[in-house]
Amino acid sequence: MAGSSTDKDGTEQVIMLERRGRVAWITLNRPDAMNSINNAVRDQLPKAVRDADSDPEVRVIVLRGAGPRAFCAGADIKEFSASVPAIQRRQTLVHDAWIEAIDRARKPVIAAIHGFCLGGGLEIAVACDIRIAARGSTLGFPEVGLGLITGAGGAPKFLRIVGLGRAMDMMLTTERIAAEEAHRIGLVSRLADSDKLEEEVTKVAEKIASLPPLSVEFAKEVIKKGFDSDLATASRLEGDLFALLLTTNDRLEAAAAFKEKRSPKFTGS
Repeated sequence: MAGSSTDKDGTEQVIMLERRGRVAWITLNRPDAMNSINNAVRDQLPKAVRDADSDPEVRVIVLRGAGPRAFCAGADIKEFSASVPAIQRRQTLVHDAWIEAIDRARKPVIAAIHGFCLGGGLEIAVACDIRIAARGSTLGFPEVGLGLITGAGGAPKFLRIVGLGRAMDMMLTTERIAAEEAHRIGLVSRLADSDKLEEEVTKVAEKIASLPPLSVEFAKEVIKKGFDSDLATASRLEGDLFALLLTTNDRLEAAAAFKEKRSPKFTGS
């Protein structure tokens, strides 16, 4: 994609949504700005995620960046170049709840990371359920060096993924790490050659999309809520969701397909 477009009303279109079968591909489309986050991104990304999540034909959502240089290089520094009144800045920060649309998605969200994934870009990535990175990518949180900290929930999510010691180290030193190191510490779950990233992401997304949609949704729910709950609460939720799945047509279809040695046809019911 060459760059963002503009609607008839003059609105810059910086988020592209495309459905390929059962997978929705959402692209941050500001390649000339390394897909940095501006107010247009904050406005349009949540809507694209909600649209994909509510589409009955979509079973998996992928987030990626346009162009060869970056998944997302963070916030657009131009928006921070001038001092603004405290109340106006506070209103902007409240607006940053935009990233919560990724957290709230019922369907799995995969981040396809290439090039630079920094600051707000890494905050987007850690809000996703699965992160797959191209070898040679660079990840990090530079905010402290800019007189800031993460502002869209990135620190608590990052802490839960990599642990207290590594989170402290990376965020306080502003160290950037390569995809290979990110894979070693569990920040990304899979690596791919840069020219094979889309292929690897497609493979994972299609695998998930082939499974019963409700069991995928409930598995995601119990993992995410279970991580932040005590063991008894998490186990109770798991039991409740397991019981619900016993009543579904897809559970019966899975058993029938196994018995009949054929591919199952799941409907999400």
